[in-house]
Amino acid sequence: MTILKIEHLYKKYSNKYVLEDINLEVQKGELFTIIGPNGAGKTTLLRLIDLLDSPTSGRIIFDGIDTTKCSEAEKIHLRRRMSFVFQKPVLFNTTVFENVAYGLKIRGVDKSTIKKKVMEILELVGLDGLWNKQAIKLSGGEAQRVALARALVVEPEVLLLDEPTANLDPRNTSIIEKIILNVNKKRKTTIVMATHNMFQAKRIAQRTAFLFYGKIIEIGKPEQFFTKPKDPRTKAFIKGEIY
Repeated sequence: MTILKIEHLYKKYSNKYVLEDINLEVQKGELFTIIGPNGAGKTTLLRLIDLLDSPTSGRIIFDGIDTTKCSEAEKIHLRRRMSFVFQKPVLFNTTVFENVAYGLKIRGVDKSTIKKKVMEILELVGLDGLWNKQAIKLSGGEAQRVALARALVVEPEVLLLDEPTANLDPRNTSIIEKIILNVNKKRKTTIVMATHNMFQAKRIAQRTAFLFYGKIIEIGKPEQFFTKPKDPRTKAFIKGEIY
């Protein structure tokens, strides 16, 4: 079942197109990665999917709803069905618990349920022992896990990840990847993740799209995409010849 469908999507800033004729579908429960060099348009595409920005033209259809025809109130409702984790986490100057609880509080969830859900998700990301620590004193890897917990605690149908391990060491990268795989497998959460790390995409993705200077060049499953790419530009990127 398709949960996300993008049709002929264009995005222009200052008379320059950063995305051109994007067409793709993401299936419900899929772990879909978007790879490409810096400046390819990956973050812009995720922001459009999350309805943080509007396309210049084209359609983004979320669970059968054409978001380009929605009112602002309807977009807010749809956004609450998704969560976005940015490359650099921005945490509140309060405890880990309060950071993770924020999304539940603004949704009007009662205190006992908040406590239960927050502690469960902190255990999932391996931070239950740090629930009362000031978030701004955490290491980079811990801070990213708090951001991930904050996104997951509201039980999104779609989780959007923008280079979530770009600034992390191998150990923390491995921890984050295991959490992502666990959430996708056990919670059946649909995940769309942008990364410039093709090896990461190969490890975890069910399908991968190559975005190059605003255009989708190729989409495929790992066994085909990384071993027998159809487009020479995909092959060159995989080989490290373009970046």
